[in-house]
Amino acid sequence: MGIVTRVRDIVNSNINSALDKAENPEKLLKQMIREMEDTLLEIKSACAQAMTGHKKSERDLDDVQSLVQHWEDRAEMAVQRGRDNLAREALMAKKRFESEAEGSKLVIDQLSGLVEQYKSDIILVENKLQGAREKQRVFIHRHVHAVQRKKSQLEIRKLDTAEVMFRFEEFEERLDRAEAESELVNFGRPKPYSLEEAFVHMERDESIDEELMALKKKVATAQSDVALA
Repeated sequence: MGIVTRVRDIVNSNINSALDKAENPEKLLKQMIREMEDTLLEIKSACAQAMTGHKKSERDLDDVQSLVQHWEDRAEMAVQRGRDNLAREALMAKKRFESEAEGSKLVIDQLSGLVEQYKSDIILVENKLQGAREKQRVFIHRHVHAVQRKKSQLEIRKLDTAEVMFRFEEFEERLDRAEAESELVNFGRPKPYSLEEAFVHMERDESIDEELMALKKKVATAQSDVALA
């Protein structure tokens, strides 16, 4: 298949339609991108070759035009010196180089058109390739997201098993035991002496003594009243 035909097929292709019909869209898209990249390399190579030929033809034209001018000057010199036979031969040489110049101009025009066509095709294929790569990027993003989601779901399922629940319960019991042990670290130890607490105890004892005296007095009064009756 020629490069021009491949370019037309790429430009006219409907990527979305092809992917919708494909059994493996990602594989097909990767293949399409590879074909576009290969075609693009060929177009650029052909364009570079045409540009090189165009420059060479321009140099050839300059050389031929110089020879046309050269033999025209020679013919004029021969005429000035009365050498018509030499002037005729010079004019014949001039005609030959003029014919070559016309051929070079034709080649230059053809190569110019070919270079422009190649450049236009390069832009078209580049745009198509960019669209395909964007679709590939979306496919990769979806694939990565799907893998991560599957991994998350598997982790959730693992957490939902009886073994994990048992581990949670075991951890909870260990935590309860650690808390209980922390409460017993200083349990039973006499509290360090505190001057403030000594005064508090003294005030409390005095209050109890006063209450006890009042209670004794009340009982004694009650007993005395009973005896008098």
